[in-house]
Amino acid sequence: MANNNKDHNYNDDSIKTLDWREHIRFRPGMYIGKLGDGASVDDGIYVLLKEVVDNCIDEHTMGFGKEIEIKIENGRVTVRDYGRGIPLGKVVDVVSKINTGAKYDSSVFQKSVGLNGVGTKAVNALSSSFIVESYRDGRVKSATFAKGVLVREEKETTSKEKNGTRVSFIPDDTIFKNYKFLDEYVENQFWNYCYLNTGLLIKVNDKELISKNGLLDFLNRKTNADELCYPIIHIKGSDIEVALTHNQDYGEDIFSFVNGQFTTQGGTHQQAFRESVVKVVREFYKKDYDATDIRQSIVAAVAIRVQEPVFESQTKTKLGSQTISEGGVTVKKFIEDFLSKELNNYLHKNVATADALKKRIEQNEKERKELSGIRKLANERAKKANLHNKKLRDCRIHLNDETPVKNKEEFTLSQQNSTIFITEGDSASGSLTKARRVEYQAVFSLRGKPLNCFGLTKKVVYENEEFNLLQHALNIEDSLDGLRYNKIVIATDADVDGMHIRLLLMTFFLQFFPELVKKGHVSILETPLFRVRNKQETIYCFNDEERKKAIQKLGTKPEITRFKGLGEINPDEFIAFIGPHIRLQPVVLEQGDHIQKLLAYYMGKNTQERQEFIISNLKVEIDKEEELIK
Repeated sequence: MANNNKDHNYNDDSIKTLDWREHIRFRPGMYIGKLGDGASVDDGIYVLLKEVVDNCIDEHTMGFGKEIEIKIENGRVTVRDYGRGIPLGKVVDVVSKINTGAKYDSSVFQKSVGLNGVGTKAVNALSSSFIVESYRDGRVKSATFAKGVLVREEKETTSKEKNGTRVSFIPDDTIFKNYKFLDEYVENQFWNYCYLNTGLLIKVNDKELISKNGLLDFLNRKTNADELCYPIIHIKGSDIEVALTHNQDYGEDIFSFVNGQFTTQGGTHQQAFRESVVKVVREFYKKDYDATDIRQSIVAAVAIRVQEPVFESQTKTKLGSQTISEGGVTVKKFIEDFLSKELNNYLHKNVATADALKKRIEQNEKERKELSGIRKLANERAKKANLHNKKLRDCRIHLNDETPVKNKEEFTLSQQNSTIFITEGDSASGSLTKARRVEYQAVFSLRGKPLNCFGLTKKVVYENEEFNLLQHALNIEDSLDGLRYNKIVIATDADVDGMHIRLLLMTFFLQFFPELVKKGHVSILETPLFRVRNKQETIYCFNDEERKKAIQKLGTKPEITRFKGLGEINPDEFIAFIGPHIRLQPVVLEQGDHIQKLLAYYMGKNTQERQEFIISNLKVEIDKEEELIK
């Protein structure tokens, strides 16, 4: 029987029409993925930046402009290229009329990143200030917008500037709460553009970025020569470039790119590469190696160019294209044919490399077989431990769930926000469990301090109960493909023991699952150190500077509470710290960082270097702590 409830009337008034600007602001996730504050590499502010720069890259790809200038200062981003410049009569339309642009004409933009004319419109709509200027043949045209609304359109005038486009924008802080561009993420983003466009000079604030050797430079930056099993293999062809090697780390590190776009979630080209490498290696050595043994410890990058690429979302992080060009060969066959010829030839010509690769594969095979019995016992122990009752308070929606839902956008947002908090002790896990969002936030409770696993083999992951249960909770035993949470958040007390547990957990991830860190999944939860309040207002402070400002604001003598443990923060308060305004400090490996050297320094035996560092910094930290207590 139909539901005649008057509260659910469906009539003419129920039908709404949103213009392009309203729709983007109402459903930003459809255009830029998740919002975030800049703590995660895939947060929306980096997508805004990428959308503007992508247009500059497309100009360069078509042979116009060898330099891009980018400035990020006080929240404002300014991007200047030296391409052809937007046709002056269409400057306003290109950034404010949906489905308007030159990329529908494939003769004007061949194998470009963007196709749908949406990118800069989304940036415009989601910026509190958006200014576009186009310079063409001694003339300039500019327009200013606020949240997508045209504020001022200047008349076309003469100019002495070189041809090109300048776009300046400030992300809307009503949408991107407390946002901040992290230098490490921004620099990595632009280095990738350089690697994929050799000879292109990108100036980012005071730095100049340029690459001469493409993906070879990329892998050199991502690896340490001392840890490589053999020199990086670098091969190029028409519309394809590949670089690969094996190192001493665990995991599988494959980076993929399409038309200069970093496809962080892979796609048809990355899967084709993974399968093709296995096929070529088996044929070269005439042995049916297990695919996991071939790909274990691989570090590789593959870049292809596709005509009119099809991505699975506007953010272009996963390729869906099946063919290289209209009516052309499939992506899989294109990559397979290239590797079958070029990688095979390389291995025949470089005998020492071929021998080292074989040795690494057989080493992986030996270790896998040694672990097979231990893994079986570990799986049985995990089941008996009743993981989901004793250790894990799970959420309802996970990163890789495929359950059909009515509201796909909300479901996707929950997947992106899927989080597991790793904490220690009953009081801390209790507070987190009561305060969490059950839809997408889970809590994993540790029992005491984890083992320092630096220098140990992966055997310890299965033999140690805490590590075994943790990897089962994350579902990363075999690969990251089944990872259940997008965010892995280490939530420990703000004291010495808490810091030690944090280091031990980071050691676990860096030693055995470095991909989780490299792909931006691991973060530290920032919780307030102080509560400053009077009868009218309560202010939570995350550092001493905020504490001083709060005291000054509240005046008189406010009550000051110093939190040392998560268990001291009651669930009602905790809700504010793990909700929309959650503060996460991402675990980031900077340029030049090498995992084993980092772990040896922080978690190895007491080296002279570390002793000297501790002694020289001890008095400073004691003075700080005494001041905080005061």
